[in-house]
Amino acid sequence: MNEAAARRLALGLAYRGDHYHGWQSQPSGRTVQDKLEAALREFAAMPVSTLCAGRTDTGVHGLNQVVHFDTPLDRPEFSWIRGTNRYLPRDIAVQWCRPVPAGFHARNSARGRRYRYLLLESPVRPAIEFGGCGWVFRPLDGAAMRAAAAQLIGEHDFSSFRSSECQALSPVKQLRRLDISRHGAYWRFEFEASAFLHHMVRNIMGCVVAVGQGNRAPGWMAEVLAARSRDAAAPTFAPEGLYFVGPIYDAELGLPDATAAMDWIP
Repeated sequence: MNEAAARRLALGLAYRGDHYHGWQSQPSGRTVQDKLEAALREFAAMPVSTLCAGRTDTGVHGLNQVVHFDTPLDRPEFSWIRGTNRYLPRDIAVQWCRPVPAGFHARNSARGRRYRYLLLESPVRPAIEFGGCGWVFRPLDGAAMRAAAAQLIGEHDFSSFRSSECQALSPVKQLRRLDISRHGAYWRFEFEASAFLHHMVRNIMGCVVAVGQGNRAPGWMAEVLAARSRDAAAPTFAPEGLYFVGPIYDAELGLPDATAAMDWIP
């Protein structure tokens, strides 16, 4: 590729994660990144390598995953959207395309990241929404969960909520928001942080649900946080209800921070 002629593009992507082995490319080819790069290669008629804002695990969904790549091709933005989507599976779709400065990096330029967890509270397991939500059959106490969640807000060492496979250089992160609301039979948990450790949201969810079901008192959350040990926390919660809402960038970049799928999730 002629570097002088190359330009950098950012794409916003939405996908269902239940049929894929996470985001990151693997020899099996059964990942979201593999499917995206294969589609881009078909459309661009040349190899295209992408970098994403936040890797997602097996079963985790994306509402506004952002990737960037360099290309010498000069094509309209809508052409990249429609052309790439032509070659993508039906559960992955490019939502938008924007040119970005050469120094833009989908991961490193992010000022924060957002996740959403959707949880069904029902005596009956999910059916239509299978694969798209977590599930509990015992009633949850919203006030207790909010009291527990409040103890995590701020900058902390989140080692108790960190996977043993986590490659982050530091366990210290700033959790800016953990809002809990109910919509009919569904609970919605909104997370925003400077960054997240591997399995951090799902490990927090395991603890919040333990409190909500009355297995632990709200004050237990502070004890788990202070322990700085994964053994102190509850088991990792199911991936099905977890959605990567997307990264947060400086406003002057003009990148969309929402997609249509966000209106569909309760």
